[in-house]
Amino acid sequence: MINNYVDFEDCTVLDLFAGTGAVSLEFVSRGVKQVTSIDINNSCTDFIKSSAHQFGVDNVHVVRADVFDLLKRANKRFDIVFADPPYALQDLPLLPDRVFESGVVDDDGIFILEHPREYDFQNHPHFWQHRKYGKVNFSFFASHIDE
Repeated sequence: MINNYVDFEDCTVLDLFAGTGAVSLEFVSRGVKQVTSIDINNSCTDFIKSSAHQFGVDNVHVVRADVFDLLKRANKRFDIVFADPPYALQDLPLLPDRVFESGVVDDDGIFILEHPREYDFQNHPHFWQHRKYGKVNFSFFASHIDE
């Protein structure tokens, strides 16, 4: 989806609601410098650590944390922030605001949000584009939108 916009070899990635870590490992397979995977579930974070070890991956940093709490105290910036929250997450509509308020998206960075079709983020000030792949929807946000 983002091959034309990003030089993966120079990227750092924050994977929010990382789950099994599949997206984190996909970014690693594309050559990113570092991935930080966040999930609140111990089983998920243990699985990501185990998978990274099994595949000999040493550039995935796994953190067990609540995403919204982590965003309140974030002190690092990333080129790509990806979020695949549970579709039933009550605060899902607030996620773009929380991500940009936290400062985790670098000046030239992007935020990618996977979400159900019921959500429309086109009026968000950082909204860049929307893509749909089957039943899966992605909204893309950028720190700076080129007019």
